[in-house]
This record gives sequence, structure tokens and C-alpha cells, in this order.
Amino acid sequence: MGDGHDDWPAIRSKVLASEILIIGTPTWVGRPSSVALRVIERMDALISETDEQDRPVAYNRVAGVVNTGNGDGARHVISEIAGVLGDIGYTIPGQSWTYWRLGPGAGPDYLDEQFGHDWATKTGRAMARNLATVARALVAAPMQAPPE
Repeated sequence: MGDGHDDWPAIRSKVLASEILIIGTPTWVGRPSSVALRVIERMDALISETDEQDRPVAYNRVAGVVNTGNGDGARHVISEIAGVLGDIGYTIPGQSWTYWRLGPGAGPDYLDEQFGHDWATKTGRAMARNLATVARALVAAPMQAPPE
């Protein structure tokens, strides 16, 4: 980024070409990672962009969150990211998130521990199903532009 160039234009194109967006982040001191925050900061510009029907460009797209690490702060991180994505215009279905449910504090890495994998897999599958279901519904019945 030092010379004013980075990968954001290509990433932005992929984001806008997708009907489903999932942001993945670890929890760092109870917050999303700096990379996830940077993506959200860049996506903030989408709030003022509209499509050919004067809808926010994120309308008729769904989003969810995957939080790695243990449960220490996971729900806070998930709600923080989901709230921002909703502000940008994404639809956030119910149960559109998952995390590793180990508990607060330091502990083993996900790959080193079997505890919590069944729960994370179950919520991950629910997330995928709900995101796909709502994405199909928005294709069939798109949201209209907000009232003026």
C-alpha cells in the first residue's frame, strides 16, 4: 500500500460479483483482526454506491461471519461485523455465523483439540444453508430501492 496500490480493486470486484459474502476473522483482544477491519473500512464506500435501479450495491446480497479461535469475544466480533454489513446493505439471515466454542481465555488451537468441532460444524452447516436459502429468495424477489 505504500506506493498507493494494493489488491482492493480486484477484491472489490469479486465482492460485488458475489451473492454471498462471508467475512472470516480471529478474535484479537475481543475485536476483529486488523485485516477484517481494513476490509470493512474499504467496504464503507459501498454505502453511497447504487446500481442501475438506484439500490445500494450491496442490496440483494447476503453476508455472514466465521470467527476462528475460541469463544472468548466471538459473539461480540460477530455482532460487530454483522452490524456493519447490515449498514452497508447486506441482508444478514438468522444463524449466519459460526465460531469455535471452546470458552474464554488461552487454550489449544482448533487443529490440536477435538472439543467444540461438532458444534462449530453444526452451526457452520446451518450458516451455509441459511445464506444460500436467503440468497435464492432475493434472486426470486429482489428488494426495491429505499424510499426517497
